[in-house]
Amino acid sequence: MRAQNPFFWPFQMVFSGFSSVGKSADQTYWDSAAVARTTPVIQRITYSDLFAVLSEGAQDFAKTRADAILLVFILPIIGVAAIVAASGPGYADLLFPLLSGFVLVSPIAAFGFYEMSRRLETDQRAGWTDALGVLTSPAIGTIALLSLTLISIFILWIGAAHFLFVAFSGKQHPISLGVMLVHILTHLRGWGLIISGFAVGFVFAVIVLALSVVSFPMVLDRPEGFVGAIGTSLKAFAFNVGPLLAWGLIVSLGLFVGVAFALVGLVVVLPILSHATWHLYRRLVHY
Repeated sequence: MRAQNPFFWPFQMVFSGFSSVGKSADQTYWDSAAVARTTPVIQRITYSDLFAVLSEGAQDFAKTRADAILLVFILPIIGVAAIVAASGPGYADLLFPLLSGFVLVSPIAAFGFYEMSRRLETDQRAGWTDALGVLTSPAIGTIALLSLTLISIFILWIGAAHFLFVAFSGKQHPISLGVMLVHILTHLRGWGLIISGFAVGFVFAVIVLALSVVSFPMVLDRPEGFVGAIGTSLKAFAFNVGPLLAWGLIVSLGLFVGVAFALVGLVVVLPILSHATWHLYRRLVHY
């Protein structure tokens, strides 16, 4: 057997994952019960379930922490690049929308961790390369549609945030981050911008939560189309508004902490929250 160059091995594994996009058959990727497409039944959860799934998420992370950290290490690099870009002259007003908007697209980053939790349930290997198995899922088309939906919402949020900034400040772009902060914090209209921004951001976050809390893990769990997955997620949200709003707050605070620690905290927070969301899905939907 020819020895592999250790430097190129990770890139070869990633390329192998991308070259197998969508190639798994339904019967290979899912078990027979999943392929049978039984009707989902929404369950009512309690606030205590939220703490239970966080514990289960931490347990999954403990089993795969080295692989999980390797899988997510690129996020701080991307985040720092975004901060540097937005901190430049003329773009400071985009800094907060970009950072807070990560909450809106975080379910996309969670797909690999959902796959790891799915594999752990059946005692399969769940390394970082196995997380790329999501690319071989027969549901890759639905996964792409769900991801594009959240990306579209993220773009709308950036546009809405910029519109609010212009409406309250009367400026297209601030000269610098420092000038913008002084202007916002020392003027009444600036506080109006803060309150309006949080209110609009809350609406966007609730929309994403309702659309994604069940649909994203569901399409990995069994063959389900885009409309069916979204519909089930909306029903689960409507049936458990209080606990799921609390879950959204937990996720938002967790991601905020991850971002606050120079984004490095995301390498721990994001995997735990992602694994926990998988277990939350298991409690929300029975078959």
